[in-house]
Amino acid sequence: MKTFLTISFLWTLTSLTFFGQTLTTFSSADGLINDNVHSISRGSGTSLWFGTQNGVSFYDGATFSDSVTLDDGLVHESVFAVLEDTDGNLWMGTDFGLSKFNGQDCTTYTTEDGLEDNRIKHLYQDNSGLIWIAHNDGVSSFNGQGFTNYTMNDGLPFGGVTHSTQDNEGNMWFATGLGGAFQFDGTVFTGFGIEQGLPHLSVRSIAVDASNQKWIGTNEGIVVFGSDNIVVIEHPSLIALPEPHEINPVEDIKIDLAGRVWTGIYVDYLVTVGGVAYHNGANWIDYTPADGLAGPNVKQLAVDGSGDIWAATSTGVTRFSETPLTLPMEEQASIQIYPNPAKDALYATVPENTPLKSARLMLLDNRGRTIVDRPLESHNPMICTSSFKTGVYLLQIQTEGSRFSRRVMIGD
Repeated sequence: MKTFLTISFLWTLTSLTFFGQTLTTFSSADGLINDNVHSISRGSGTSLWFGTQNGVSFYDGATFSDSVTLDDGLVHESVFAVLEDTDGNLWMGTDFGLSKFNGQDCTTYTTEDGLEDNRIKHLYQDNSGLIWIAHNDGVSSFNGQGFTNYTMNDGLPFGGVTHSTQDNEGNMWFATGLGGAFQFDGTVFTGFGIEQGLPHLSVRSIAVDASNQKWIGTNEGIVVFGSDNIVVIEHPSLIALPEPHEINPVEDIKIDLAGRVWTGIYVDYLVTVGGVAYHNGANWIDYTPADGLAGPNVKQLAVDGSGDIWAATSTGVTRFSETPLTLPMEEQASIQIYPNPAKDALYATVPENTPLKSARLMLLDNRGRTIVDRPLESHNPMICTSSFKTGVYLLQIQTEGSRFSRRVMIGD
């Protein structure tokens, strides 16, 4: 967003209001233990824990107070993953092992205690109470007594796991850095890669909505799997970025209490840019440092007990409050694209009740450059592709209130 109504300053906090929504940024000047924030965990009520470069900060909903540092027995000061479990214990993942803080002191777990790998990327507690530890060798679960480890020997790919979550049927889902997404039913790992519809094998986050859809964040945007794990829609561009980053690399995805999907984007190649965006049911609304975000290096998001969204960056944290209500989600799964791959022509079938007024048909190449941009004048449009170079393209159909996107292969 580039337009705002008012700017107000409150002590050392910076608050900006955009059409009813307020962005408030916090830094070490406000009590945060360190501005370089790697991770966030929701605590009880409206409290939050922030894993930073110099330990963990606690936020009680109004002020920053207690912190967990090396003095409390934390295994290492750089905390890349943080989680408050249902018993009130705080778990902290570092590159040197896992620490659990009970409010008084820390207990540390490393490979010497049965953990597969000390380099921890993400922490998650499932519905049964198991703690899942994503790390560079795969993923481990902790049942309170010991660890169960899952690695390449169990079907996971090389490169480890970056994120864990659970779907509405009790299956675990794992994002991997090099091998796509994996579903685990407690016995068997099922992989999802390019052939199953992922735009890229580098997956950093997965979120599950109320309809059991999986929002999978990759190095080339978000792809949404339906409850049957078939691709429903793709969202390659969530924030407008310069070439060659029009197709956004996703760092994290969260779903807020109103069902809105939020994502953090960050690029540190050729340029340093990033931001946060949420889907209002029809479009992505984006925020960058120009709009009051603490910084472009967005690392993780969290939803607090009041429904506000928090973004962790390398230069502080930003809270998004009073987000406008979600617009109704328009059903787009009925749009058909064929053939795919296409050689001489690409066809689409759009539902007859889709309004054509102001609707557009667009085709972008794999660098985000527009190849076709014309009015959608028919519910059965066709694009002649015989002169196009072989490659992956993005077909978009935009109407007054929705945008449909689908990757297509063109050429032999």
